[in-house]
Amino acid sequence: MNSYKIMNKNSFIKTILVLLGVSLSLHALAHHVLGRPSYSLGEDSNTPPSMQVETQIGDYYVTYMAFPAFPKANEPGRVNLYASRIDNGQSFTGKVTFSVMDDSWFSSKIETIGSQMSDDSVFRQGFIISEDGNYIIRAEFESGGEPYIIDFPLRIGEPLPIGPLGVSVAIIFLILISVNVIQRRRLQRMKTGRHHAETE
Repeated sequence: MNSYKIMNKNSFIKTILVLLGVSLSLHALAHHVLGRPSYSLGEDSNTPPSMQVETQIGDYYVTYMAFPAFPKANEPGRVNLYASRIDNGQSFTGKVTFSVMDDSWFSSKIETIGSQMSDDSVFRQGFIISEDGNYIIRAEFESGGEPYIIDFPLRIGEPLPIGPLGVSVAIIFLILISVNVIQRRRLQRMKTGRHHAETE
């Protein structure tokens, strides 16, 4: 009789948990994420990339991803690059060289950050950038005697409240206001000069 009551209580509890959407195998959740053992995950393995770009250049489709989702200055980040031929889908297996440069009008300095070979059809390059700002990551490789150069944008740190377009609009607006003020002062001086000439 007692065992029957215990079984009924357990069944009742299980039914309530199922209705509430609680999994009964809670101990299994800690070990695997999407079928991968948790001990094999890196700190950015289960986070989305900050950006993903797909492009076509020459004979290749190229996909680029940057990790983590929000790269910060003086913290490690990584870019992943996939390159496959358009005609047959075969992955590029050579060497890819990665560089970084400041994405500003007055900067032309390019710094090589590494050269990588394919690791299971993926080219992975780590980086640490010391200052917040907008940067360009450049990937270069050669195939069939032809050079391939692909540039990708990368934002480090919080984005600016207004972007380059906003800055340009603000500069134009300030120029228009300045011209307007100068024109008004000129007209006032001309009116004052005419008034003095008429009174004399």
